[in-house]
Formats: sequence, C-alpha cells, structure tokens
Amino acid sequence: MKQLVAGGVFLALALLISQMVPSIEIAWVSAILLLTIYLFAFEIVGVDVAAATIMVLLGLTGLFAPIMGLSEGLVPNSELFNGFSSNAVISIIAVMIIGAGLDKTGLMGKVANWILKVGGTTETRIIPIISSTVGFISCFMQNVGAAALFLPVVSRISGRTGLPLSRLLMPMGFCAILGGTMTMIGSSPLILLNDLILTSNQTLPADQQMDTWSLFSVTPVGICLVITGILYFVIAGRFVLPTTKGEDTSTNTMDYFKEIYGLDCDVMEVMVSPDSSLVGQTLEDFETENSVRVTAVQLANGKQRIGNGGLARTVAVEENSVLAVIGEAGALESFANRYDLQRRPDMETFSEALSSGKSGIAELVVPPGSQLIGKSALELRLRNVYGLTLMALHRSGETSHAGQGVRAIEFEPGDTLVCHTSWESLARLERDRNLVVMTQSYPKEELRPHKVNWALGFFVIALTMVLFTDIRLSVALMTGAMGMILSGVLSIDEAYEAVSWKTVFLLASLIPLGMAVESTGTAAWIADQTLSLLEGMPIWGIQAAVAVLATFFTLVMSNVGATVLLVPLAVNIAIGAGADPAVFALTVALATSNSFLIPTHQVNALIMGPAGYRVPDFIRAGGIMTILFLVVLIVMMNLVF
Repeated sequence: MKQLVAGGVFLALALLISQMVPSIEIAWVSAILLLTIYLFAFEIVGVDVAAATIMVLLGLTGLFAPIMGLSEGLVPNSELFNGFSSNAVISIIAVMIIGAGLDKTGLMGKVANWILKVGGTTETRIIPIISSTVGFISCFMQNVGAAALFLPVVSRISGRTGLPLSRLLMPMGFCAILGGTMTMIGSSPLILLNDLILTSNQTLPADQQMDTWSLFSVTPVGICLVITGILYFVIAGRFVLPTTKGEDTSTNTMDYFKEIYGLDCDVMEVMVSPDSSLVGQTLEDFETENSVRVTAVQLANGKQRIGNGGLARTVAVEENSVLAVIGEAGALESFANRYDLQRRPDMETFSEALSSGKSGIAELVVPPGSQLIGKSALELRLRNVYGLTLMALHRSGETSHAGQGVRAIEFEPGDTLVCHTSWESLARLERDRNLVVMTQSYPKEELRPHKVNWALGFFVIALTMVLFTDIRLSVALMTGAMGMILSGVLSIDEAYEAVSWKTVFLLASLIPLGMAVESTGTAAWIADQTLSLLEGMPIWGIQAAVAVLATFFTLVMSNVGATVLLVPLAVNIAIGAGADPAVFALTVALATSNSFLIPTHQVNALIMGPAGYRVPDFIRAGGIMTILFLVVLIVMMNLVF
C-alpha cells in the first residue's frame, strides 16, 4: 500500500512537471528521473535491476519516439551500452580485483597484529589506529570492500582486548566511508566524476570547459574529513557509541556464544538401536521439534554423511546408525531419552571429523548484495550446500535459536549466523562473497603469504602509473589487476568472484541517464529553477545547498545514482551563479559519501548485525557526523579550491 500511494504521488508530480517544462524532451526525461528515484527509494526491485530497466527504457524511446512526440530517442542506441566500457566501470572492476589480491596474501592479519602491538587494549588508542588504517585502505579500494576485509580483523582485536565490538565497528565503518573521499579512486562517485565532467563538457562552450581531477586533487579535503571522524569518536565516542548485546566476536569458545547469544551447545554422539522410534524418520521430521541439529551421520553400512554435499535434511535414520547431535544440554538429554538412544560418553565414530581441530562453532554475516538475502536456511539447504548447521540467527539485538523456527527465517543484510561447521567448509566460505566469515581463530591454512611481494609490487606499479604518467586510469589499474592474476596471487575465477557485478551493472546502466539529463537540457532547466530559489545567496551558500541536496539523495538511493543525477545539475547551477562548475561537481561526488544517519549505506548495513546496532544508534551517532561532514566539506572546499 505504501508503495502504491508513493507511486501515485510520483505520477502526479510527473504530470505536474510536464505542464511546467519548456519541451517534451525535458518532460519525458523528468518523468524517467522521477521513476528512477521512486524505484530506488522504495526498493521496488534491486537497485541494479532498476538501473538496467531505466537504461532499457531510454533505449526504447528510439523505437517509440513518434508516439511519445519526440523527433528521436532520448539516447542514441549506438551509445546506450557505452557505460560498460567506460573508464569508470573498468576502473572499479580493477580496484576490486587489486583489493582481493592484497587480501589473499594475508596482509589483513598482519595489520591486526600491528594494531594490537601499537594500540594495546585502550579504546582511545585502538579506535584511531583502526579507523585511520581502514580509512587509508579505502583510499585505493571500494569502502564496502575495505570494511568487509577489516571486519574479521576488528573482531579479532575485540576478542583479544575485551573491548565491545559495538565500540569499534561504527568508527571503523564510518572511517571506511570517509576514507573513500581521500583519492579519486576511493569511491564509485569519485571514480565516475571525471567521466561525468567529460560528458558535460560536450555541451559547454569552450570558455566554460572543465578540467578533470587528478588522483590526489581531493586528498586535502578527504584527510580533514577522516581526521574529523576520528576526533569525533575519540572525544564523543563515550557518549554516542552504544554498548550492545551483539558485541564481541571471533573467539570460538562456548563461553562467548553463551554470553552473547544465550547459546550453550554441546555435541553428543548416539547409537540408534533397532527398536528406537527414530528409525525411518528423516532429519527434517525431528530436528526442529526437539531443538537439536544433526551435524554428522554414519549409516548402518559404515558410510558417513557430513558437511556440504553429504547431509541433506531428507536423510533417513537407519537402525544401528550413529548420529552426532548438537544442541543445548537439556535438549540433548531429552532427545536421547525420548527415542531410547544409546548415548556415548565420548566421541568414538566422529572423534576425528568433529575434533576441535576439524570443526566448531563459527559466526558469519550476510553482507549487502548477498544472493542469500530473502531466502531461508531451509530454502538454501544451508547444511547440505554450504556445510553450515544453523544454530542461531542474531538480528537487531534479537537472537532466534534452533527450535524457534530459525531455519525458516528469511535472511536480511547484516544478519549474524551462528553455525556448527567444519573448518574446511569455513575456509571455503571465506572465498564466497555471499557471506563474511567473522570467526578467524580457527585452524586453517594461510592463504598465499608467499605471494605478498608480487601483490604489493603490482599494487605499487599501478599506483605509480596513476601518479606519474598520463595513461588512462582504467589502463593503469587494470595493469595491477592483471599482474595479480598472471603472478598467481589470484586465479582468474577468484578475480571474477572479487568483482561486485551488481555495482558494475548499477554504474554502467545509469550513465545513459546522465547523458539524457544533460543532452536534452533537463539539467539546465532544473538548474534555472533552483537558481531562482537560491537567488541572492552567496556562492558558498549555494554550494552548501547542493551538498545538502546530495546528502539527502544518498540516504534514499545509491550514491552512484545520486551522483549521476546531481552532477549535471550542479554544473549548471555553478555556471548560472558564476562559480567553478568543476568544484560544484566535486562537491556532489564528495557529499554522496555523507551517509551516516541511517543504515542504508552498504558499509553501515554490513556492520549493523555483528555489533547489534539499531537504527537509533545510527541516528544518534550519525546525525552529528552528518553535520560535521557538511561543515568540514564546505569550509575545506572553499579553502582549497
């Protein structure tokens, strides 16, 4: 109902605007703009699907131009898919591959050890070190990628120091977002900006042409924003940072899971006698009812079923089979008594497979963009496909246990899953972008530390080419990415997995919309209307109004979408006000990182579950950060540029 009402409002607004605009082209582009905002704000479909749909609609205007009253399509079909080969899209793909290559060498673990060595166990020392380190990393890779890589590191630090995870993750997440403002490759809007400037230049006279920004043009502003974020949490952290129940992670002791999730589990091995009423029942028949989960089965013929690919919920219990059952002590005792099972005092059949060196309890987080979102453990066959026996699900401070229908709950971004799993399965899941493995202190083979020199070498080569040559940004970064692959730091399959194709399609599909906004004169018309409202204000005031507008847009839609929509507008506003259009465009690209007030940004969604944050926690801490961001941004932009 909410979506229908909003759709009616947007439709009425589109009809109203169509009566005000000077041309039919602007009317149609304005309607498509409103449709884009509606699809993004109310999440009718995924943002990437919405963007691709808008791109296709723009292409179809060439076919239906006579019916729509147009002389030609809003975007030429020959240029519709140019976004997929744009400098911005290729650069983002390369940055993701380079970041994955650095992670494969184990550098993140070394960073954690260094932080503990330097920062000790004091919150006021650890927060600046963690935040500045993540901020620096996000200079050269996507901020959500930097946050995802550093999440296990912060978990390890929390477990070793005893500091609540909720006191560390929000500063880390906010500074990951802020760190993306320190270079022109730190965030998608900044990577996209130069392409948008070049697009705008095509319609501007020679004396108003804008120069593109170099890699470190924005660094002074970004450094001040990161420093502001760090100082904010050091000074005011004790007042704004929450202490939640969903804190602390990474240790795999049962004391931790009992304290945080109220989960006191044990593993019991039982023999099923021929006269047991359990014979013939499938796992699905009795697990939920008895609040237990079977993590391994040895059938009467001696064949073992355990882990991914072997233990489906349809497996039937046979007489003389052996089960490894996990659950709380009381539930295990009741289960054994109810079905006349022979309980063994110690592990015999599964002593090796379920030893602490081979398996245990682990935490995993569902990240934004995961293919698991909207699906339940039952639907996904989590135990059979992923090797995860789901024991509990933690969401927004509430924990659901086995026996409470936990396997039927559809996953949401930020959910923390507590599972029994083999360490082999867990290590495999660290390469799966659908889950972020929080548990780090488990026996596993180090990834590829012997490739660290290759990874760092190609990272430096790419950075050097960006800094000291005139070669195109995408070519320089792709050189580093291909170096990672050719040197064996990453396999080609791992490189493909490292790329967030959702981000790629979102970015590439929105570029034609920016072209339409610019080429039809829609941006100029909106700029004229905005200027009439801001008449008499100083240039810095107009700039501040543009930054506030960008901040609002990024709270209700993607920062990429907000940048594509607002940069042409800002350029025309600046020209009309007699200001530097390139500076106004940069203001938009930076202000779209001002996303702290609610957990709509991917980084905020990622940290919400593990730390047990609630929306009011973001409003309290993020509200002040939003204001500080705007003040520092406008002051520094006017001082530097």
